[in-house]
Amino acid sequence: MTHPPQQYNVIWDSPSADSAGSMPIGNGDIGVNLWAQAARDGAPGSLVLLISKTDAWSEQGQLLKLARVRVTFTPDPLAASLAFRQELCLHEGQIVIRAGAMTLRAWVDANNPAIHIEADGPEPFEMQAALELWRTEAAQAGTINGLSGDARCRRPACAYPDTIVDAGGDRLVWYHRNESSIYAANLEHQGLGGFEHKADPLLGRTFGAAMRGEGLVRRDTTHLAAAAPGNKFVLSIYPLCEVTPTPKRWLDNLAKLEKAQSAIDIEQARTAHAQWWDAFWNRSYIYIDGGEDQKAQTVCRNYILQRWVSACGGRGASPIKFNGSIFCFEYQGDPDYRAWGGAYWWQNTRLPYWPMLASGDWDMMQPVFDMYAASLPLARHRTKVWFKHAGAFIPETMYFWGLHTNGDYGLDRTGLRVGDMTNRYIRREYTSSPELLAMMLDYYEYTLDEKFLVEVLIPASDDLLTFWDQHYELDADGAMCMYPAQSLETWQDAVNPTPDIAGLAWVLARLAFLPPKVITSKRQALWDRLTAKVPPLPVKQDEQGTFILPAAQTLQDRGNGENPELYAVFPFRLFGVGKENIEVGRETYKRRTFPACVGWHQNDTQAALLGLAEEAARQVAERAGNKNPEARFPVFWGPNFDWTPDQCHGGNLLMTLQTMLLQADDGKIYLLPAWPKEWSADFKLRAPGRTTVEASVRDGKIVSLTVTPKARRKDVVAE
Repeated sequence: MTHPPQQYNVIWDSPSADSAGSMPIGNGDIGVNLWAQAARDGAPGSLVLLISKTDAWSEQGQLLKLARVRVTFTPDPLAASLAFRQELCLHEGQIVIRAGAMTLRAWVDANNPAIHIEADGPEPFEMQAALELWRTEAAQAGTINGLSGDARCRRPACAYPDTIVDAGGDRLVWYHRNESSIYAANLEHQGLGGFEHKADPLLGRTFGAAMRGEGLVRRDTTHLAAAAPGNKFVLSIYPLCEVTPTPKRWLDNLAKLEKAQSAIDIEQARTAHAQWWDAFWNRSYIYIDGGEDQKAQTVCRNYILQRWVSACGGRGASPIKFNGSIFCFEYQGDPDYRAWGGAYWWQNTRLPYWPMLASGDWDMMQPVFDMYAASLPLARHRTKVWFKHAGAFIPETMYFWGLHTNGDYGLDRTGLRVGDMTNRYIRREYTSSPELLAMMLDYYEYTLDEKFLVEVLIPASDDLLTFWDQHYELDADGAMCMYPAQSLETWQDAVNPTPDIAGLAWVLARLAFLPPKVITSKRQALWDRLTAKVPPLPVKQDEQGTFILPAAQTLQDRGNGENPELYAVFPFRLFGVGKENIEVGRETYKRRTFPACVGWHQNDTQAALLGLAEEAARQVAERAGNKNPEARFPVFWGPNFDWTPDQCHGGNLLMTLQTMLLQADDGKIYLLPAWPKEWSADFKLRAPGRTTVEASVRDGKIVSLTVTPKARRKDVVAE
């Protein structure tokens, strides 16, 4: 079996009609939806770039695109009669288009904030680049910071238009600047107006770019064109997002950025860029051969392509947006539209991040940890104001600064107290707090990052566990009576919800194994006190066996399609491979109400963690085959429950395939715990303790195995 990622390059032999036919490319922070559009209706063919950035937040808290850039050529290489080939070259991190006799190369520098389009041809040609903006007039802000009504019908409105700068020289410059902000009103509406920990994160936020080109001159404020025909042109775009006191400060900083970037030799930059991608693909890999089973090939290809999408949008100032990442394409003519708006949903946001542990993509986990850690001061203030006690909780939905949308909180406050939320799907959902801690604990165990332990994990655990210590009254047995409460979005009125109980039990048991230097007497007392009052996990037994319930009591009909009882399998691994109680988990799985494996449903991952090989293989194949008929790129999943490309769906695929091959708990490394014998595989994955496992699997058996460091070889359990 061969291992090169380029074996799975995406190749198209015809141009695309519109942005739904785009390919994603990016450097982790800056993204481009790129497509070649054929000549039609008298218009020439064009190479189109829809440019995005992870921190381009509008005054309304919406993640916007920067602009559209349309590149054309004379003579036109995209004429219908000419040969065409477009290839996403995974290993080199670039898109290469051969149109007629011309070669076009597009890449977003992995090491620098720069987009490059290189055009070469055997005969002289001309190149033109046009800046296209659509936010050209002031718009009514409306209520887009809420989610009342049908969220899918809400279209982002921008309070201010973009600005085109007459910058002089042979360059184009434009920006969007937030001259207003919903931040203060967001705080005030939710009774938190006294919070003054940090400055408004939206006001003065300015994002845009400078565009220039080798051999190109400015025709006007929106067009660059060739000074003379040539055999080679390079178009470069330098995006920037900063919060600045004035537009001039941003423009000055952009000029410095542009000067520094344009001084970098492009050949050296491209070489270093390719080296970054080579190192990325060698961090980890999974290659599958299913013989005649083409589903296995699709699983393998889409695993690799989803890692590409995550890497292209996962190293920026803000975490990956579950509802499209930075690669949403145009919807009804609106490039900025994404269903469910600008807020983060924890139950969705987490799913692209869990598989980054085993893939070794630890750098890409920093944005999500940074966002939630930065929100804790505001979370502490909210807990004090709303609940009159200490600690903090991570809300199920929040803007990147930490607050619910006003729509989730409740726009009409008539008869409501401060802290009373009207969105019954999330108003008492606190499961995100123990799951964030569980992810942080796993991250520390994998990386052994002492700085992260001391500066991020431990402070977060103090705040989040203090909330649980003080939030609920105790019953006659000294256990917490978790009520009012809910079990995820599904059981919206419940007593002692299973996800919360399982989460606290899982986290508290693992905290005891942290280095003694961080376990103070006060901290240990908190952990012991909480451990003693976590309620028992709700279970039931009948003639078929013992199984887990979604809560001790459910007092309302189902409101969503989740299986909360299986949170004791994942993300809180109390039941599973290597554990004596695995049959309880399997019996619970067998009785689950919602068996889907699409979007945020995580049945396939839970099947793998329970060692159900055939079930996991069937579901991961079904997930991988979930093609979006509106999108051309294979892993632009969706919209499913959220939006396109659906990062929940792709994240679950990564997690399932990894856990079919390797699971690590209690100091052990379990190999092939849920692997179908019909599939061969070569893989390299990470395990706790900065451990790397490389293996080959044939006919259900491991035929080669390398464990680094060698001392961990004794901890391997081969199924």
